[in-house]
Amino acid sequence: MSVFVSEFIGTALILLLGNGVVANVVLLKTKGHGSGLMAITFGWCIAVFVGVFTSAPSSGAHLNPAITLAFAVLGKTPWNMVPIYMAAQLAGAMAGTTLVWMVYRSHFDQTPDPDTKMAAFCTSPAIRNSWQNLISEIVGTFVLVFGALHITQPASSLGAVNALPVALLVLGIGLSLGGTTGYAISPARDLGPRIMHAVLPIKGKRDSDWSYAWIPVVGPLAGALLGAWVFAWLS
Repeated sequence: MSVFVSEFIGTALILLLGNGVVANVVLLKTKGHGSGLMAITFGWCIAVFVGVFTSAPSSGAHLNPAITLAFAVLGKTPWNMVPIYMAAQLAGAMAGTTLVWMVYRSHFDQTPDPDTKMAAFCTSPAIRNSWQNLISEIVGTFVLVFGALHITQPASSLGAVNALPVALLVLGIGLSLGGTTGYAISPARDLGPRIMHAVLPIKGKRDSDWSYAWIPVVGPLAGALLGAWVFAWLS
C-alpha cells in the first residue's frame, strides 16, 4: 500500500469515527444524544487507535500534519515526502467527514441550531480569545508530539501496537486540555471538515467561521515544532 493511500485511509477512519461520535452526541434524535464529553473523548480515542493500527505498517501512521512536520524536522521523514503525507491527511479528513454527514444527514436536518451542526464538523472555542485559544492548541499538540516521539522510540516502540498508547495519549489530552478549543491538535482534522462544512448542502447551516480557522492550523504546527525541538534537546 502506498504512503498516500495508507495516510488517506487512516485519516478517513479517524474522522469517520471521531466526528461520528460528535454527531451521535450533539445532533438531535440520535441514540447517543446528550452522552457528553466522556463519550466524545473515548470515541476519538478509539478512532485514533483504529486509524493508527490500520496505517502503521504502510506509512508509519502520521495521520496528522503536525506529526509529519515534527518527523521531518527530526530527520525521520524526508522533506520531499511531506507534501504527500499532508495532502493525503487533508483528503482523508474531508472524506471521513463527508461519510459522517451521509450517515447522519437526517439528524443534521432535524437539528435546528447551526452551531451544533458545525460542531459535528470542526472545532470552535468555548470562550473566544484568539491568543488563549492559540496557546491551548500549541500546548495540546506539544503534548501529543512529545509523547508520540517517545512512544515510537526504538527502545519503547511496540510496532503497530503503538496505536494503543497513542490513542490513550489523545484521550488524556482530550480529557485534560480539550475543554477550551475542542483539541483539534491537527490541522487536517479541523481544516478538512471545515472545508466540507462550507461546501456540503447542509440544511440550515451557518458560515464556517473562517476567522477562527487559522488557530487550529497554526497552533498545532507551532506545537509540533516545539515538541520536536524539546525532544531533540533532551535526546
